[in-house]
Amino acid sequence: MINPAKRTNSIELSEIRKLFEVTNPDAINLGIGEPDFDVPENIKEAMKKSIDENETHYTSNKGIIELREEIVKKFKKDNGIKTNPENIIVTVGASEGLFMCAQAFIEKGDEVILPNPSFLSYEACINLAGGTVVPVDCKMENEFKLKADDVAEKITENTKAIMLNSPSNPTGAVMEKEDIKALADLSMDKDILIISDEIYEKIIYNKKHYSAGKYSDNVITLNGFSKTYAMTGLRIGYLNANETYNEELLKIHQYNNACASTTSQRGAYEALTGPQNEVERMIKEFQRRRDLIVSRLNQMGYETVNAEGAFYVFPKIDDEDFVAKAANAGVISVPGVAFGSNGKGHVRMSYANSYENIEKAMNILEERVVNG
Repeated sequence: MINPAKRTNSIELSEIRKLFEVTNPDAINLGIGEPDFDVPENIKEAMKKSIDENETHYTSNKGIIELREEIVKKFKKDNGIKTNPENIIVTVGASEGLFMCAQAFIEKGDEVILPNPSFLSYEACINLAGGTVVPVDCKMENEFKLKADDVAEKITENTKAIMLNSPSNPTGAVMEKEDIKALADLSMDKDILIISDEIYEKIIYNKKHYSAGKYSDNVITLNGFSKTYAMTGLRIGYLNANETYNEELLKIHQYNNACASTTSQRGAYEALTGPQNEVERMIKEFQRRRDLIVSRLNQMGYETVNAEGAFYVFPKIDDEDFVAKAANAGVISVPGVAFGSNGKGHVRMSYANSYENIEKAMNILEERVVNG
């Protein structure tokens, strides 16, 4: 039997992806970070039209020029980032963008500062590239927000990059402007790369999103269409990086995927240029669900921060058997420790499920786990 490469020994299969294998048809799945909405009709029609017109061939490695031009406009309007189409690469989801960043810039001996807790793919990609994770505590008393002062304390001569994710998966935390700007300034002063995952930027409540790329050239900004437009399975994302960084990233993208799906790119173009009323409707519904799940969890005695973005809550639940008990009762969730050591004593629940299902799930937890 052929032994696998040693680098794969440093990672485990995703605890989240295992939830796709749940076979109980009656279980309510609060573990998956996938909107339960369908792709808006105008986006579907654009993709159908693309196929009917035989747009099923390769595109430029960086992506269709019209799409990249619209992404440039989006960055200027929404993020205050001035860029150009040559600095944009359309990727196979934001996940590919993350992998590209790690492979292009991280190597053995490099330290990458990572929020703790944070999305589990970050650590896996850093480990695969041979880098070393340096965790920074994101404490519940600070609403799980990454603070610039805490990051500054972790910087050494080996620090290569800082990973940002706001709004955050798994906590829903939204970073403050002063921390984003302070870290951007730090990246310039210390010549450190910032990898900023902004996939949840539109799913935000009563707060404003700020991009590090507005304040620093040492930033690679990752984004995509999966969460905002419910296009998860279409695997379409994008990144922005300055000319020097972009060339290195393109090497990884070129030999990994050549280009993103032509059909998905046409859908993405329509997503940016078409009406946004469906997005607005989804965000309002996410906020309604957020209010429900936070209220019910707090009533049950599970202390829960009123998450300001994304579609996750991260309640404090010290019962180590909670996830198993909840699953046996018919509610699927993810143990917080999967997202880092600071996740211990917490559970991630996604409210990217219907209001009715969340209500049922909370009733089940109250009746069969809390009072059972």
